[in-house]
Amino acid sequence: MSRFVLFCSLVLFSFITIVSCRKKEDTIAVVIVKNNANQTISGASVLLKAQGTTSEPNSINTDIYPMSGVTNAQGRATFDFNDVYQLGQAGVAVLSIEVVAGSETGQGVIKVEQEQTTEEIVFVF
Repeated sequence: MSRFVLFCSLVLFSFITIVSCRKKEDTIAVVIVKNNANQTISGASVLLKAQGTTSEPNSINTDIYPMSGVTNAQGRATFDFNDVYQLGQAGVAVLSIEVVAGSETGQGVIKVEQEQTTEEIVFVF
């Protein structure tokens, strides 16, 4: 009987150790900016803004949001959410996107998924 208890304890300990040592994968958001001719736009300013889900004034972490970036030569602005997402957290963020490319502007929404690279295309007009 004591061998059975010892065996079960060892199996349980091994399972907990293996599960708790899982490395967190990258959580990345990519905004791709295109014009009405479907061409990517480099040098566009991209702003990600959080919308509060409650009426409480401090429901948005102002240390993180808004996040800003500039599109590269491929028209992509990349945002790293590895410090925002924690293992076991349900979801990461749903953010509004504001883009300015010269005199053209565009808007969109991106749902950042945990441990994935999420892409959203925003057209500017």
